[in-house]
Parts: sequence; C-alpha cells; structure tokens
Amino acid sequence: MPVEVLPPAGAVWWPDRHTLDNANLTRFMRALGVDSFEALNERASADPAWFHDELIRFLDYRFQQPYEQVLDLSDGLPFARWCVGGTTNVVLNCIDRWRNTARYTQPALVWEDEDGTVVTRTFADLDRETCQLAWGLRSLGLGRGDVVGMFLPNLPEAAAAMLAVAKIGAIVLPMFSGFGAEAIAQRLNDGRAKALITVDGSLRRGKPVGAKVVADEALRHCPDVRHVVVLGHLATEHEWQAGRDHWWHELAAGAPEDFTAVPTEAMPADDPFLLMFTSGTSGKPKGVVHTHCGFPVKTALDMSICMDLKPDDRFLWMSDMGWLVGPILVFGGLQVGATVVLAEGAPNYPEPDRLWRLIERHRVSYLGLAPTVARLSMSIEAAAFAQRDLSSLRVIVSTGEPWTPEAWQWTFERVGQRKVPLLNYSGGTEIGGILTGTVIHPLKPCAFAGPVPGTGADVVDAEGASVGLGVTGELVMRTPSIGLTRGLWHDRERYLESYWSRLPDLWVHGDFASRDADGMWYVHGRSDDTLKIAGKRTGPSEIEGLLMATGLLLDAAVIGVPDPIKGTAVVCVCVPRPGIDQDGAVKRLSSAVTAGLGGAFKPAQVVFVADLPRTRNMKVMRRVVRSAWLAEDTGDLSTLFNPESVQDIRAVQAAQGQI
Repeated sequence: MPVEVLPPAGAVWWPDRHTLDNANLTRFMRALGVDSFEALNERASADPAWFHDELIRFLDYRFQQPYEQVLDLSDGLPFARWCVGGTTNVVLNCIDRWRNTARYTQPALVWEDEDGTVVTRTFADLDRETCQLAWGLRSLGLGRGDVVGMFLPNLPEAAAAMLAVAKIGAIVLPMFSGFGAEAIAQRLNDGRAKALITVDGSLRRGKPVGAKVVADEALRHCPDVRHVVVLGHLATEHEWQAGRDHWWHELAAGAPEDFTAVPTEAMPADDPFLLMFTSGTSGKPKGVVHTHCGFPVKTALDMSICMDLKPDDRFLWMSDMGWLVGPILVFGGLQVGATVVLAEGAPNYPEPDRLWRLIERHRVSYLGLAPTVARLSMSIEAAAFAQRDLSSLRVIVSTGEPWTPEAWQWTFERVGQRKVPLLNYSGGTEIGGILTGTVIHPLKPCAFAGPVPGTGADVVDAEGASVGLGVTGELVMRTPSIGLTRGLWHDRERYLESYWSRLPDLWVHGDFASRDADGMWYVHGRSDDTLKIAGKRTGPSEIEGLLMATGLLLDAAVIGVPDPIKGTAVVCVCVPRPGIDQDGAVKRLSSAVTAGLGGAFKPAQVVFVADLPRTRNMKVMRRVVRSAWLAEDTGDLSTLFNPESVQDIRAVQAAQGQI
C-alpha cells in the first residue's frame, strides 16, 4: 500500500499519513491486492477485462441482470463491447440505489441563481421529479432508443431532465444553452431527435434570455421532432404549437401519486444513454456516444477513485450542461452520493469573484476549475480575494487546457493556501480522463501523477513506439477503456479516420505529452497547435506562460503563422490588463519570450484584443484564433461563448496591414 516517501525535487505538496490511508485509491488498490499506482496501471493494461470487472464490483455498480462477459473484442479495439448480456441503467445507480438509505433524505443538489436565491433538493426530491417527468415522457410515446434533445441552462431541472430521459431508456442529447437556432437544428437533425426539453427563459448576466423562442426557430427545420417539453421558469414571449408543445408541470402532474412505482428501464448495459456533440476543426460536429455501463463507471473511476470524490463532499464545477463536464458533475456526483452544487450564469457575474463567493457560501469541498477561470481570477484585487473564506476546500480538480505555471502557482497558493491538492485531469469528450492527478502522489506544478488505470496511456513517436523520459510525443491509448465512446453517431468511418487511422491499434488523442524522471506526466497542448520554429518545436502554453509571467496580461493565445524563412513565426494575441502602456508592453512581452526560449522564438507580432474566443467552459480556442488571424474558415463556431471576439481579431489583423 502507499507509503510516505521523500517527495521528488520540485514537489510543492505531498500527502500525509492520514490522506494516504483514507484515500479512495488506497482502498481500491488494497481490495485488488496491488501495492502501488504504477503496479495497478501495469496490471490494468495487461488485463483490461480483469481490471474492469474488479472496478465494477468495487464501485458496487448495479445491474438488473448480471453480465456474462465483461469485455468482448471480437470486433476489434475500436469497437469493444462491455458487460455483454447484462442489463442496467445509469438512474438505477445514481438515484434508485439511495432509496431506503440515510443518503436518500440528504441534499443531492444545491442551486443558486444570479440573484442569490438558493434551492435545495434531496435525493428523494430529485427521485420524485425524475419519476414524474419520466412518466410524462412515456405518456408521449417516448422510450427505448429515442433521442431527446435538452436545451436548458444550469437549472436544477436540468439534472432531472437528463435522469428522466435515461430512466425511460431514451438517449439524452444535451446542448449548450447559449446556442443559436442553426446549431440547435443541426444537432437535433444529426441526432435524429424525436423530442426536445427546453425552458421558456432564464437570466444571463442579469438579462432575461428566451430559450423557447430560439428553439422555435430551430424547430422550423426539424420535422422529426414531434414533442417539445417546456419548463416554466422565467416568463418570456414565445410561440406555442398545440399538440407538439407541452408544459413540464402539466406532464408531471399526471404521474401516479406513488412516484416510486414508475419503473427504471432495464437496458442492455452497453446501450447509449448520452449523445454529446463535440466540434472538430472542420466539418460537422461529431456525435460522441456514451453508454449505461460505460460513462458512469469511467466517471466514478476518474472522480471518485483517482481524484477522491467522497459522499460527504459538496461538488461544484461551473459548466454548461451542454459540455461533458455538466454530465460528469451530475452523474458522477450523484452516483457517489455527493451533493452537487449548481449555479446559474457565469463565474464572474454579478461580481468578478462570484465563483469564490459560491465556494464560501455553500462550503464547497470539491472544486472543478478550468485554468482560464483561474487566469481571469488573478485580476481580482488581492485584498478583495483575501476576504473570501475558502477553508472548506479539500480537493481542486482542473481540466480544459494546459496550465501556465503562474496561474497554477496562484491557484495553489492563493486558493488552496498550499494545503489543498490541485489535481490535473486531461482527456476529452470521447473518453473522460486519460491522465490524472491523485491525492496519494506528491504534486509538481502543472504535472499529472500518471494515466487513469485501464486506458493504457503512452507517449509515442510518429511510428507508434514509446519514447523515453523527457521526450515529447503523441498521447495515445493502447488498451480499451470502458469509458471510451462507442463510435461516432451513425458515422463509423469518421470515427476510425479521426482516432484510429494514424497508428495501428492505437487511439491517437491529439495531445502532445511527456514524462519526467520522477514518473510525472505533462500535457503540452493539442498536437495540431504545436509550433515548430526554425526546426525547434514547442507548445503554445510554454510561450503563454512566459507572457503571463510579466504581469501585463489578463490572458494570451500564441499561434503559429506561415513565415518564408522560419517556416512558422510566432504571433502573440493578448488581452492586456487595464491601464498598461501598450507600446511599452509589446517590447517587454517580446523580450520575455526571447529571454525564456531564445531568439528563434522572438514573436513576429504581439497584438492586443478585447478578449479571446472561448467555449462556455472558458477554454481558449487557439485554432479559432489562428483561423481568424489568417482570414481562413474558422469552422464550427457554435460552441463559442463570445463569437464577437473573432471579428475583433480580424479587425486587429486588418489594422496591422496583413490582409
């Protein structure tokens, strides 16, 4: 079992004896009879069927009918089948399992709106709401295998909607609450959806925003959507189509008084319940398919076993339900029995420090955080930030993009007071986590403890051979994971081409990674973002870290542009701090890059913009920055939180005389 050892050079935190002994990961390794995380990874990679069978048993993941075979590879690695012959349902494991337990009357959800109003739902409350809506959906003729779109902001009912769709054996298709009509229509049509759940309206940065009116526009182009369920939340003007449109409360009112009599559908374990569309650099969004036995088990492995989410935690991760983090929060938190904290709106409205106020008010112990949110929070005045009581925090989990060292250090020192482990977590919509931090490993800034067991993660060269320590290569998976997408929705060839075609029998994730002499792992950004300047290769995040360390910027995105001499030149697109001397700042920023990386990486240009293109999770979209700067097709922009930033970049580029 894990023992206390001297931390490696550069470590800034390491677990004490109590943390080691009480970690979920320690209990899991003890149950499996392995004595180290490295040994666990080796055995899981060598025998994925054994590992996942043990994982399911340890989690007490429940089945109506036990499976006969945990892993079937007869169709090859890309199309592994799991829990063959078994039946289950994610709702059986997130809600039904808590009936007749003490947990049932404890808070499952705590929600706060932009005005500070707080709503609490126990597991019993959420069970009732889920069953009532499930009964209403069944009364409309919806059931097994039907796709139901969800166009809802972060409201408590969003959790019930996802659960209700899964409960009846249907497939929920969550969509970003800021989408326009065209993006909604495309996903509903590509998903072959039969129904949509939406809301009349909600608040966004203090302003009423109609969702039903946007949905109505989209539905003009969706002839296969037969039913629309509308949550009454904030009265806004919208159309009403008799026979198609149904008020949520009216559907739910018809449910039996004994709501527990509403059955949870027993589904083939590897049948889908979640369809998430993720944008590519070009072409239509890709439909990622997650199943009743796959997504929940993998999410519990990531969140609970590797990163120590516990039943008494209060779990906050500000994200829209249209991104994978939303379902991770809901299904991951409820399965463990933790309390999920939801918040309407943005992390920096109505106050710039709203996220940190939420932690203080609701005594959040387990926080999910995007590095960009941390970078933006660094602009909060130190005195104002110091007033927030963040002592409830026990674990901080981070994902979305690579950290800059300055932002990581700020979060570790200012948010966690050097006491709270800041765990890196990296993967994607298609798989959940591939690399993870743990509470049983020492922490180095920006590093990962290692692979999530069962992924067979490796770092390889262009031919697929493992590379040595300190060498940057492609992040791949060598073994099947139960959490991997079961393909792309009705697009087998695109799935194989996107992930499996480059290297035989390897999932190529699209990230560059490396390992150091202490066994720590690092992610260096998307492999298609990587810069090769005068024969030298680096990731954008390394240059961005040098820029941010000057203290002149709120944020930065570094891109490579064609150069007749170097092949590629560096352009730094920066969001300045208010009040700086921009002319002088350009020189200081350029000098910081050359001092850190050498003259070959001297920026060709340093320019200032009002903001960078971001997803709703506040992740910076470098490929959009580059396309906008080069006046190229920017591809699918429907996931952007601030599409106006693209025109700002183009205007700045035009003013530079580059078009």
